[in-house]
Formats: sequence, structure tokens, C-alpha cells
Amino acid sequence: MDELVRLGSREHAFFALVLLAGRGLDLLSTWIASPSLALEANPFARRLGWRGGILLSLAAAVVLGLWPLLAVSLATMSVLVAARNLRTAWLSRALGEQAYRAWMSERLRELGRGEFLALLLAETALIALVGVALMAFSRFALAPFAIGLGIVTYAVVVLVYTARAARRRRGEGDGSQTRHEPGL
Repeated sequence: MDELVRLGSREHAFFALVLLAGRGLDLLSTWIASPSLALEANPFARRLGWRGGILLSLAAAVVLGLWPLLAVSLATMSVLVAARNLRTAWLSRALGEQAYRAWMSERLRELGRGEFLALLLAETALIALVGVALMAFSRFALAPFAIGLGIVTYAVVVLVYTARAARRRRGEGDGSQTRHEPGL
């Protein structure tokens, strides 16, 4: 499972394409929901912008495609992120990115911080539980283990970036945060 494939081999091409497909879906869903990247949760991705994100995804697919475990787990995480982006894309498109950000900030200020964090932790723990179970029952077979790892990674990413975004959103409107508000 920790073995690498040979650069330029058929296996390398396959895993690079799997990772590229996952990253491509993440980028496409982000573009649909937040063309200006105003709602992008990852500050590094926001700084890279579209061109940098595409170039980094291409390079990552070639390099990380050498390691099947990493390629499949990152592709899994990327597909799940894409699904999450599309879950609220209709709302950000209907309201507009800035109005959506303001609306979400208002909702978060209305809800207690502890309640929001408890619900977020419960959501991500349940998702991670599915990934951990898949890993545990995989008997270390590459595909199910890597998919389980991708699910766990997705849960951690959602927890970290959503909690960070919520903290920023709650500060909006009181003048303490006026910069970017991640949401995807």
C-alpha cells in the first residue's frame, strides 16, 4: 500500500488522472459557487487564484500520482469537497457571493458559538467514523483504505476550515473582520 509506481507507467497515468479528476471537480464546483473566490475556505487557494490553483493541481497530479495511496485519498477528499461546494452553490449564486456571505454571517451571529461548534463537530465526527470504519475493515487493501483515509481527511478539513470561517463570519458586521470570509 505504501509502494510507489514508476513514473510514466500506465499505473502512474491512471492514478494521476484519478487525482486530476478529483481536483478538477473541486475547482469546478468552487468556480460555480464562488467565481471570485470570495467564499473559498482555504486561504492558500484564495491567494493562488484560479491560474495558480489549476497549475498546482496539474503538478500535484503528476507528482502525487506516483503514490497510489495518496492519489486516491486526495481524489476522494476532493470529490467530497466538490459535493459540499455544490450543496450551497444554488444559494450563493441566487444571492450573490457578498450577499450570501452577509446572510451566513447574520445566521452565525444569531446562533450560539457553542451550539454551532457542537453541531459541526458531530457532523464531521460522523463522516470521519465512516472513513475510519472503511479503513478498519479494508484489511489494508489499497482502494478501500485510501478512500477511507480520504473521507477522514475530508472530515478534518471541513472541521478546521468551517470553524475558521465561522469565527470570521461572526466577526463580520461588527467591524472586526472585513476581509475574506471563507465558506466553501
